[in-house]
Amino acid sequence: MTRRLDDVAVGQELPQLRRVVNRGDVKAYADAGGDQNPLHQSDEFARGVGFDGVIAHGMFTMGHMAACVVAWAGDAAAVSAISAQFRATVSMGQEIVAGGRVRAIDAETRTATLELWVSSERDGETEWPIKRGEASVRLA
Repeated sequence: MTRRLDDVAVGQELPQLRRVVNRGDVKAYADAGGDQNPLHQSDEFARGVGFDGVIAHGMFTMGHMAACVVAWAGDAAAVSAISAQFRATVSMGQEIVAGGRVRAIDAETRTATLELWVSSERDGETEWPIKRGEASVRLA
């Protein structure tokens, strides 16, 4: 069921969505999307270009953020736009956390504008693989 206008307020937080990134999921994403870049599949290649090992596709991380939005919206068809700024890589075994909040509501068009992010922890520091993401959601 699509989220209703009467149930949304500016400042409302989206429930966070957590996921530990693993090779199987990244490989499935590569196969589905056709992006077979060895950076996402070969530790040797990834190390050769300066990473600690295989990294997830940026769009894999954005897909996780989109799943957070859809879970909040209640219906994928209600999400009319989504964007992101990619800021950091995500390694295998790393937990990513997607979240956000309602930034604005247009009652006339029944649209909520969300600000979104994906965070992770690496070596005791918070990183932002996605910062300043945004989505527009049509409300019932």
